[in-house]
Amino acid sequence: MATAFGPDVLAIDEEAEVERISEMIRSYVLRNKRKGAVIAVSGGIDSSVVAALCVRALGPQRVFGLHMPESESSGDTLGFSRSLTDSLGIDSVLEDISPLLEAAGCYRRRDEAIRRVVPGYGPGYLSKIVLPSVVDSDSLRLYSVVVQAPDGTQSSHRLTADAYLEIVAATNFKQRSRKMLEYFHADRLNYVVAGTPNRLEYDQGFFVKLGDGSADVKPIAHLYKTQVYALAAHLGVPQEIQDRPSTTDTYSLPQSQEEFYFSLPYARMDLCLYGLNHGVDIAEVAEATGLTTDQVERVYRDIEQKRRTTAYLHEPPVLAASVDEVVHA
Repeated sequence: MATAFGPDVLAIDEEAEVERISEMIRSYVLRNKRKGAVIAVSGGIDSSVVAALCVRALGPQRVFGLHMPESESSGDTLGFSRSLTDSLGIDSVLEDISPLLEAAGCYRRRDEAIRRVVPGYGPGYLSKIVLPSVVDSDSLRLYSVVVQAPDGTQSSHRLTADAYLEIVAATNFKQRSRKMLEYFHADRLNYVVAGTPNRLEYDQGFFVKLGDGSADVKPIAHLYKTQVYALAAHLGVPQEIQDRPSTTDTYSLPQSQEEFYFSLPYARMDLCLYGLNHGVDIAEVAEATGLTTDQVERVYRDIEQKRRTTAYLHEPPVLAASVDEVVHA
């Protein structure tokens, strides 16, 4: 009798998967004559699992963690990331990237863009950008900026295209600054850089090109977020990290990944992505996720649109001619 579609389709043999990934990491490190792996630890589930996988593959003495908060990071981020490195027994270093961001004009450029739609925005204000849920209607979804004044009052303002692009461009300094430091430490130690995107992020382009999208190995890019959580439990990632809600930790106001980019919480989104990838009947996906069939179709359209619009993030640099080709005068 066929099993009904549901969360069980994402079940994996955790130990076998850990061994498979560990062998990939070991093989890559040895083949490229490197000594270990550097991992940026944010206190989130993805970087925690990648760090734990690197420890299983290479041993704690050959894994180096980086704590890289900045002035707008959540107050508990450093505590979570340090609990991870302590539990894994790996060496780590604190790199506050705020001075780098100040020097690059990250905060200034972002604030100038916000002031195009909120003229009074300035010192003491907090902000985040949000996207309406895709499941509620077929209307064109446009980003808004939510600002909180010093007195605590909040308001939402529709972003113009140029303001939105400049806000994102400015905040991308955060991911790119962190990657610069990851490769500094990787170069000095002769280590590789381990990336942290899960399958949902990798598929949907939820990463910054030459920022958090850049790495030598990406151990969990094939795993649905549900499976990442399963590996976290299997690998003994601290329970407080397993229980921590997913967040972008990029904007000064608390912001979930669903508000910023994804259509649904990860457990539903995983099932929709799996259903689309495997041709599961939409009615079955709807029943498993608690959505209507119309809502599932909207999510599918959103998945496909994000794949199209972020395809260039996966593209390598394009050459005018092969380097093996002889160019004649």
